Amino acid sequence: MAEDQARQGHHDLIGRPHDDQREGPVAEAEATAARISEPGKPLGPTGRRFDRRSPFLIGMAAAAGVAVTYGLVMVIAGLGEILILIGLALFIAIGLEPVVSWLVNHRFPRWLAVTAVFVAALAAVGGFLAAAIPVLVDQAGQLVANAPEYLRQAQDGNSWIGWLNEKFHIQQGILDAIGGGGGLLDAGVVVFGAVTDLLILIVLTVYFVADLPRVRAALYRLVPHSRRPRAILIGDEISAKVGGYVLGNVVISVIAGVLTLVWLLIFGVPYAVLLAITVAVLDLIPVLGWIVAGTLVGAVSFTVSVPVGIATVGFVLVYRFVEDYLLVPRIIGSAVKVPGIVTVVAVLLGGALLGVVGALVAIPIAAALLLLAEEVLYPRLDRA
Repeated sequence: MAEDQARQGHHDLIGRPHDDQREGPVAEAEATAARISEPGKPLGPTGRRFDRRSPFLIGMAAAAGVAVTYGLVMVIAGLGEILILIGLALFIAIGLEPVVSWLVNHRFPRWLAVTAVFVAALAAVGGFLAAAIPVLVDQAGQLVANAPEYLRQAQDGNSWIGWLNEKFHIQQGILDAIGGGGGLLDAGVVVFGAVTDLLILIVLTVYFVADLPRVRAALYRLVPHSRRPRAILIGDEISAKVGGYVLGNVVISVIAGVLTLVWLLIFGVPYAVLLAITVAVLDLIPVLGWIVAGTLVGAVSFTVSVPVGIATVGFVLVYRFVEDYLLVPRIIGSAVKVPGIVTVVAVLLGGALLGVVGALVAIPIAAALLLLAEEVLYPRLDRA
């Protein structure tokens, strides 16, 4: 029945009553449709391809490309914060994967290896907080109690703090930072948002670590079959570089915090624990982190005495040299081989684009891009 209707050129259930004179050119096309309908192909043979070089098709394709690109940019901009959390969680998961894989290679089921890694991490963080929070609360109380004295010294041009304040306008900067907000309500919103983002980050990291083999397989399935083996080799090498960098960077930051704490305690610099934690956290940020941390530690040490301040600045510079030329090569090793100029440029660009998160992931991303250039781009250019 369907074949007979197709060969007639007009379907019995569509567009009745049928009038050839009123439909005009459509009736002519229906007559042609009746001729091309054959028993083996009741709907007619496939027509010839459109001319892709047609100006109309080229214009439509360009317009569609612009519209789709604009839509994707708007979607990415709207989901920017969530995408950053997802990317950071995946970055951390890849960093934890070497430990999980080591446990799996030693006959641990993956679920048990993931559980052991996160339990150990939570135990370390919990123990550190249990030991550090009382000291931090005490030192924060001392800071509040001594704030009037620091304010008086900042206004005294004969003291070192007063000289620094006049030189760098420290007091005005602090007042602007405090006055720029909307009070306790805005501070509460910021804290609530930070805690929420942290919880989301932890949950995403747990899921990524648990399902990383499945995520890995799904990503490689997106690569054409002929190129998949090469993609696996390069992709796994990039993952290993990221994992080695993350773990090594954490270890080096802990060493920086511990050594800073010991130095500050020996010379009686106030707020030693608070400053040491600040150094450990900021040391995670390449290039820029140690500059901020060293400036902060040096400034506080000058409140004790000028010799202690000068010695502390010297300690910061010496430790920086030891970290760059001894600790980083030995702990991170050959996991990430990025030239110095590329490191600085990558960190600056990452920080400008994504802030602290961009600075944190800049070096592994730069290492991955250099690997892709060496393995894919340069060989093709050499053969061209």
